[in-house]
Amino acid sequence: MALLDATAITKSFAGVHALRGVSFSLRAGEVHALLGENGAGKSTLIKVITGAEKADSGTLMVDGNLVQHNSPAAARAMGIAAVYQQPALFPDLTVEENIALALENPGLLRRIDWRARRRQARELLERTGAEIAPERTVSDLSMPEQQLVEIAKAIGARARILILDEPTASLTDREVERLFRVIKTLRGEGAGIIYISHRLDEVAVIGDRVTVLRDGQTIATCNLCDVDRGELVRLMVGRDIHAIFPKRDVPIGAIALEVKGLGCRAAGIRDITFQVRRGEILGIAGLVGSGRTELAETLFGLTPADQGEIRLQDTVARIGSPAEAIRMRLAYLPEDRRQHGVVMEMPIAANASLANLRAVSRNGLIDNERERNLARKYVERLRIKAPSIYTETGSLSGGNQQKVAVARWLAINPEVMVLDEPTQGVDIGSKSEIHQIMGDLAEQGMAIVMISSELPEILGMSDRIAVMHAGTIAGILSRGEATQEKILALALGHA
Repeated sequence: MALLDATAITKSFAGVHALRGVSFSLRAGEVHALLGENGAGKSTLIKVITGAEKADSGTLMVDGNLVQHNSPAAARAMGIAAVYQQPALFPDLTVEENIALALENPGLLRRIDWRARRRQARELLERTGAEIAPERTVSDLSMPEQQLVEIAKAIGARARILILDEPTASLTDREVERLFRVIKTLRGEGAGIIYISHRLDEVAVIGDRVTVLRDGQTIATCNLCDVDRGELVRLMVGRDIHAIFPKRDVPIGAIALEVKGLGCRAAGIRDITFQVRRGEILGIAGLVGSGRTELAETLFGLTPADQGEIRLQDTVARIGSPAEAIRMRLAYLPEDRRQHGVVMEMPIAANASLANLRAVSRNGLIDNERERNLARKYVERLRIKAPSIYTETGSLSGGNQQKVAVARWLAINPEVMVLDEPTQGVDIGSKSEIHQIMGDLAEQGMAIVMISSELPEILGMSDRIAVMHAGTIAGILSRGEATQEKILALALGHA
């Protein structure tokens, strides 16, 4: 008997079908991956399961019992808990207070046992492997720590059905290993886990079965040991994996960016030397902590270099701030788009012009017509899917948010663009589109530095690959000689 059984679930919003007869089952003691592009119906199915949305038709059963009237409270009572990519914690309360709010049911005159509350929080956190003091304020926690607090809440609520939505998007390799240990422990205790992720490699490691959704329909359910990455991609997007990395051969021109002996003590990087030519994509690989993002921040002037030389278009560039980098037509798309890439509360039009307000200003004031024209240009050029250029950026899918972030930097007409994890947290289809955009930019003569943790992306999109280890470049490989084994050897410090 299945722990959870959703059968023929249908849901429409304003006449648009989000789910078309979707079926999904979860067994006790299994990790069942739920895959699909943004818009495939994953979020809507999860909302139906957690009681946030009511299905138009279909049945939902938990432990063989038909769920007649689901709601968030009813779902919690049945042992259903969800941990989302953006944790829903109270930032100004402590960890123990957040856990207590989820687990306690205090009356108006109930006296709080602070010692017992702290003991409970500490025990739950220890079960997740988290080294977090219960008295810490949530606003002081990192995103990975907040996710572990959410998992601790679910464990405390004795959740038997745990939904993890992109749980590793902001985790380091070590934190991913810790999370996987927690998942295996919960699985061993008989919990069923629905695991949603765009990272197919980790799905293969942690998952037992997989269900693929596409356009609101169930495409396939199968054992993960019976399918490979290529087949999963084909099921998700209806096309071959080679379409995801559409690398084109384009003419390679003059040197656009040259770095000699670059170092920054504050950033922990040293003795970095490389070149990037017009039309070239230089991939930057390396393990977490190797200095990849710190290199990008130094190039952009966020942590200015204190040794070495940066040359742009054969001119020595003294980049002491982002404003100077922009003036030298060097753009930087940071790793965390929600924090640093775009302003979520602002519309697309305002975000697109943010890095080059002079282009849309007249006499010190924003010219609305210029801003509209600029935004429409990049919405069309980058194929941004949105109802309007005045749509709030935060309401877009992850892939379209990333395209808005790219538009913001294209507005300065850059010669060199540094992209840090350009497809992190976006679905396979959006990943392919972003790669197409990179190919278009290279074809137009832009020099691109692409930092990525995904070896298939590094191998699929780079003309050359610089591998970082311990704050410096351990080696540079041509496209022809690069393999996953060679990259990993350099990343681990093996020459």
